[in-house]
Amino acid sequence: MAAEPLVADDLLEREGQQVRDRVDALFDQWLAAPDDGRQRLFEAMRHAAIGGGKRLRPLLTLASSRLFAIDEQRAIRAGTAIEAIHVYSLIHDDLPCMDDDDLRRGKATVHKQFDEATAVLAGDAFHALAFEILASPDTHEDPFVRSELVLELARASGQDGMAGGQMMDLAAEEQQLDLTAITRLQQLKTGALIEYAVEAGAIMGRQPADARTSLRGYARNVGLAFQIADDLIDHEGDQAVAGKAVGKDAAAGKATFVSLLGAERARAQAELLVAQAIEHLQHHGEEADLLRAIARFAVQRDR
Repeated sequence: MAAEPLVADDLLEREGQQVRDRVDALFDQWLAAPDDGRQRLFEAMRHAAIGGGKRLRPLLTLASSRLFAIDEQRAIRAGTAIEAIHVYSLIHDDLPCMDDDDLRRGKATVHKQFDEATAVLAGDAFHALAFEILASPDTHEDPFVRSELVLELARASGQDGMAGGQMMDLAAEEQQLDLTAITRLQQLKTGALIEYAVEAGAIMGRQPADARTSLRGYARNVGLAFQIADDLIDHEGDQAVAGKAVGKDAAAGKATFVSLLGAERARAQAELLVAQAIEHLQHHGEEADLLRAIARFAVQRDR
């Protein structure tokens, strides 16, 4: 049994690198800069999207798609659409009117490398690109599947998902939130897109909504564990390792899982969430090993 974590680590590293390479290749293909007035926009998009990031969301989509024997290239396309939404959110979050960050994924944020107007347009373009990818027959031959992929991503990224959670986060700077409110905020801001990344595999596998309950439970637990780990990194992480500024939440006086629970209890809660996430996969065999490895990674990472 002692060798199991090493096997899981090897699996995650191998699969993760392949996903990072395949997502980069798709962005490289789709974002070839034209020789006209849009060139700066494309360069900004390439700066934001290529050569960085964990690619957690595409990895989750690939992992969940394996439960239903989905073609891997189609799963990667769907995962890259989700990554496009994620990249757009990071570009906009980093703007001076939001979090005002200078560093992202170990390099200058888009508005610092280019300018604010270009950053806004780059985020807008990634938002549109995500739905263009999902609406294409290359992602799935069934128009009803494509329609549901688009519908659920819109819900996960809009006012009832990621954007709504970001608004709650901005409002939280002027409030003292309790643990229930912080959990709700993070379920929307971070968790909604992670849940969609997992559910996308089931949608592509034409699984009915009531058959996705265990996957939603897995995704919800992993999403919260992932956010607690983010809070821990902000609290005690190394900026050089994390590739982004740390200590921002404490400086802003924002309530987080760490500020409310303390680092030790927060870490224990994240580990409990991971155990519960893995329990949701008990009816699956080795086809769910990558999902299990991702859950463990959520609390072991340092960036």
